[in-house]
Amino acid sequence: MTGWLTEAVPRGRVAAFRTLVYLFVAADLVVFTPWVRTRVDVPGDLYRPLLIGRLLPLPTPDEALVGMVFWVLLVAALLAATGRAPRLLGWTVFALYFEWMIVAMSYGKVDHDRFGLLVALAALPTAGRARHGDPTRTEAGGWALRVTQIAVICTYFLAAWAKFRFGGLDWATGSVLARAIIRRGTDLADLIAQVPHLLIVAQFGILAFELLSPLVFVVPARWRTAVIGFFYSFHLATVATITISFAPHLVAMTAFLPLEKVRPVLLARRLLTRRAGPPTVTDHPRSASPADPPAPATPLTPAPDPVTGPAPLG
Repeated sequence: MTGWLTEAVPRGRVAAFRTLVYLFVAADLVVFTPWVRTRVDVPGDLYRPLLIGRLLPLPTPDEALVGMVFWVLLVAALLAATGRAPRLLGWTVFALYFEWMIVAMSYGKVDHDRFGLLVALAALPTAGRARHGDPTRTEAGGWALRVTQIAVICTYFLAAWAKFRFGGLDWATGSVLARAIIRRGTDLADLIAQVPHLLIVAQFGILAFELLSPLVFVVPARWRTAVIGFFYSFHLATVATITISFAPHLVAMTAFLPLEKVRPVLLARRLLTRRAGPPTVTDHPRSASPADPPAPATPLTPAPDPVTGPAPLG
């Protein structure tokens, strides 16, 4: 079991995963969750912190606290994406993002798509230094990726467990997807909803998918990437029908992928080189340099006549 948890991976994979995760954190602040800053406009008595927020305890968020977390976290995430000071910056990003999520989820709604990302942020500082393209293997980096993978799969499996806990089989036979389509469905979802019993079949399929998700750890390695591709296709269908993206979860799920093979900087250089074309070769003779030896002198002897022999010199 220990060998499986710490299975060594290339350091380049850890570096690529680290850069992707920290860049997403920066993007999350300004694209996906900028609304967290508006929590300061909500009366403080509506703040109901999560259990961890009550145990620490954490202060009721105000404008100064949320603003400080936003700007320091944004700068720290961008710096951490470079791979510098992985422990110092890594723990800083984790602590601040954890507080950012507590503020976000302490007003009545808790999203479960950020569990894998939070585990990744907690594990990455333990991976140590890693450079892009480095093929040497690291067990510490392997552990960081493995616990992130486990968190990703737990998100699926525990979601199925929650469905059974609160809805039982009625979740699969009810109108869950129908209500979601009414609330936030797309034109594609409207077409699917017109097919008789298809939504019920889809609900049973979702339960089966979530319950069987741990099998990704036992399938042969050559098939694992294809299985993860199926996971991504499931979320693509979710976005296309009921506009739920699960973006943080999708970023954490890249822990399953050989990210060291994707090198955008190197790819950009190759594309620029191809556009520039091959080097131009000129037809001009090479100019002689002072170090070149002198060319041999050509004799001034006339060419012999084929009949009479050599021509006279006078």
